[in-house]
Amino acid sequence: GVRMRMEGREEMQGAVGLRCSWDIPPPAGTQAKWVRLNVGGTVFLTTRQTLCREQKSFLCRLCQGEELQSDRDETGAYLIDRDPTYFGPILNFLRHGKLVLDKDMAEEGILEEAEFYNIGPLIRIIKDRMEEKDYTVTQVPPKHVYRVLQCQEEELTQMVSTMSDGWRFEQLVNIGSSYNYGNEDQTEFLCVVSKELYNSPNGLSSEPSHKAKV
Repeated sequence: GVRMRMEGREEMQGAVGLRCSWDIPPPAGTQAKWVRLNVGGTVFLTTRQTLCREQKSFLCRLCQGEELQSDRDETGAYLIDRDPTYFGPILNFLRHGKLVLDKDMAEEGILEEAEFYNIGPLIRIIKDRMEEKDYTVTQVPPKHVYRVLQCQEEELTQMVSTMSDGWRFEQLVNIGSSYNYGNEDQTEFLCVVSKELYNSPNGLSSEPSHKAKV
C-alpha cells in the first residue's frame, strides 16, 4: 500500500512540472526592467520580460542589445521604423499569447509585422486564420440552374450524348404523342437537365474552378 501512495505522489509532482515555457521567469537581473520602444513615432512601454517571450524575435535581441545596435530617441526609447498601428496587437500577443484584432484591422498587415519581428507562433496563428477565412469565403454553395428541353423519341439519345459540358441529365417526362405524321406516332418527351453555377466571392458566377494554393 505504501508503494502505491508514493508512486501517486510522484505523478502529481510530474504534472505540476508541466508549465508553459512562458511562465519560466527570465534570468535574474533582467526582470522588471522597463523598455521604451518608439515605433514609427508612437512610444510603447513594456518590459524586457514581455519582449523576450519569443527568444528568436527581433525584439528580444534588441532589448538584450547583443548584436543589434539600434538608434534611440531623446527619451532613450529604441527607434523602430515600422507601422505603429500593427505593433499594439503584436505586443499584446507577447503579453498574453492571444491574437486580438479590431475588426477593420487587416491580418496581412499583422502578418507583415510578425514576419519582420520574427515571431514564429504569431505568424502561424495569422496564416491559419487567413486560410480559414479564405476557405469560408470560397465555399459558396452552388446554384442549380434547370432547363427543360422538348424533343422527340428519336432525338433523345443524340441529345443526351451531345449535352454540353457541365449539364447533367435530371429526368425525362413522357408527354405522350401530340403529332401524327401519317401512321408514325412520335412520342414527345420533356428532358430536364441541370447545371451548377458557382458564385465566386466577388459576386460573379463562374464555372467550378479549382485554384491551386501557391
